[in-house]
Amino acid sequence: MEDKLVKIPGPDHPITLTPNLTRIKVTVAGRVIADTTDALTLQEASYPPVQYIPRKDVDMSQLERSNHVTYCPYKGDCSYYGIPAGGERPANAVWTYEMPYPAVAAIKEYVAFYPNRVDAIEVG
Repeated sequence: MEDKLVKIPGPDHPITLTPNLTRIKVTVAGRVIADTTDALTLQEASYPPVQYIPRKDVDMSQLERSNHVTYCPYKGDCSYYGIPAGGERPANAVWTYEMPYPAVAAIKEYVAFYPNRVDAIEVG
């Protein structure tokens, strides 16, 4: 097993997590996949903010785990899900850190969606 580089967020690469109580709804192929007022907004360095939605507010029966995995030195190993109801476009549309590093431990039971792989992410 190889050792993975682990980085700690700091001034050169800040990561913040902020509760977002605004309603967020994700739809694919006319189906509501997620609906929450309990999201976390993750702001990482200069990247666009990402809404992490608690699994309890996601219809996980609409998702299908894929074999795709990635690694972030700030957050850890990342797993992906597709949304079969949407056809090919929503392949690997959903990502999650099931064992995130301590700096972002709050996202453990949350998922995020790629906006270009779902029909809509409505905020507000």
